[in-house]
Amino acid sequence: MKFIHQREHLNEGDIVVIECSQTCNIRLMSDANFRSFKNGGRHTYHGGAFDKFPAKITAPSTGFWNITPDVV
Repeated sequence: MKFIHQREHLNEGDIVVIECSQTCNIRLMSDANFRSFKNGGRHTYHGGAFDKFPAKITAPSTGFWNITPDVV
């Protein structure tokens, strides 16, 4: 599976802003959920499908978060 990935330390309430030229799914995931996602397993995330940009997702808690946009 190919995807774009960025891991960032975010504080609770920080806003991740993503620009994309077409509809895409944007996932904001914990490390454990990202491992499951990479391996094709069940995972939970914040975000979803966006068709209006910039897309904005708020970090629910402080810690390391994985951001993975993929084209629909």
